[in-house]
Amino acid sequence: MKNKSKLFTEFETVSKQAWKQKIQVDLKGADYNEALLWESPEGIMVKPFYNREDLLNVPLNSYNRKKNWQVGELIVTETIEEAYSRSLEAVKGGTETLIFSINNGDINMPLLLKKIEPLKVSAHFVLQKNPNEILNKTPELLEKTDKNFIFHLDVIGNFASTGNWFISQQDDLVAIADLQKKSNLNFPITINSALYQNAGANMVQQLAYSMAHANEYLHYLDQQNVLNSDSQITFMVAQGGNYFFEIAKIRALRILWRTLSKVYNIEENCQIIAHPSKRNKTLYDYNVNLLRTTTECMSAILGGADIIYNQPYDALYHKSNDFAERIGRNQLLILKEESYFDLVDNPADGAYYIESLTVQLAEKALQLFKQLEKGGGFLKNLKAHSIQKKIKESDAKEKELFTVAKEVLVGSNKYPNASDKMKTNLELNPFSKKKVRQTKIEPIIPSRLAATLEQNRLNHE
Repeated sequence: MKNKSKLFTEFETVSKQAWKQKIQVDLKGADYNEALLWESPEGIMVKPFYNREDLLNVPLNSYNRKKNWQVGELIVTETIEEAYSRSLEAVKGGTETLIFSINNGDINMPLLLKKIEPLKVSAHFVLQKNPNEILNKTPELLEKTDKNFIFHLDVIGNFASTGNWFISQQDDLVAIADLQKKSNLNFPITINSALYQNAGANMVQQLAYSMAHANEYLHYLDQQNVLNSDSQITFMVAQGGNYFFEIAKIRALRILWRTLSKVYNIEENCQIIAHPSKRNKTLYDYNVNLLRTTTECMSAILGGADIIYNQPYDALYHKSNDFAERIGRNQLLILKEESYFDLVDNPADGAYYIESLTVQLAEKALQLFKQLEKGGGFLKNLKAHSIQKKIKESDAKEKELFTVAKEVLVGSNKYPNASDKMKTNLELNPFSKKKVRQTKIEPIIPSRLAATLEQNRLNHE
């Protein structure tokens, strides 16, 4: 066998300029910049080709995400019986990590843990309730917990999404500090990055706001002498439909976290739990959501997420059902066990286009992060409504592209099926509703691209 280092030596290296000249000839007089370059919402100019020259001054990173990413499943429940039943079905179907969304303050957490412990899988509990209920009402939970049980509570994310603290800023942050002190409780610092993506923030904003969000916790916990070299952090990320950019987004998140973690001398490897976004999902021609979630799960895997859970194709309008959940689970299992997406560490490493996007996203996000910190930090900007304003502006720009069909959702603003009727199929309200209540700040609200179009179609059925 030939020495690999000598393979293809008979071929001359083609320079970037030579490629560009060849393309210019093939364009037959058309302007190269106008015909082939386009600018992303993040201000990144995308070229028609990339080669080694694009990486000459780019520091390549090792992302250290192990290839054995986990198939997760989200379980939103209000009763222990339902949670247990759905857990059994999920694990039987191939789920490796259970993710419970706990928003019912009356649910008996110790009993739920006791029932699912024999399943021998990792379980994440995303708590969306008063932190004092965790500290005071379930002391037996804090006395002994299985190492496979991980608890998440993002009080700053709750403030951003609802407009109110659970109790007050001081009380909520004190509770987080107290939970961090519990050595027997797996309670990482958790950042709900999905909040920004689902509301319409572009990728630079998502990354910068996530870092600024994290820095609020780190700064506070550092002042309370709670941080140590083993302190862990988890980012919960939503993946959109811009495939290569979404791969680069997760990679850029790891770069930014490593930079920030070094300032506080804490663990530089973060955990990333990823799932498909709701922003580009549609009510009409809902089967297309299967295609969208598949590519979004793929981008999460290739970007280096640790746990990926899917979104059922009918989640906008149907209550939880066995069929849709099984299909969503099987999409991930096919990617892992039949497409072999678990056999390579960091598969995007060295790809010229993705490496270039990764660095550009990270650099732009770092600049925005520094601006936020210079302006007083995440919470100060949130209270001044400047973050909400920027997200709304980004949301409006993308919706304008959707309106003129430059942002395409097949079955909605392109190739719609006029005979498709949905009014009688709605089990859930597919549209975001603002709760009428007094809030301290304007909350960051999820915003789907096709919502206005769908409301008009429903009104005319």
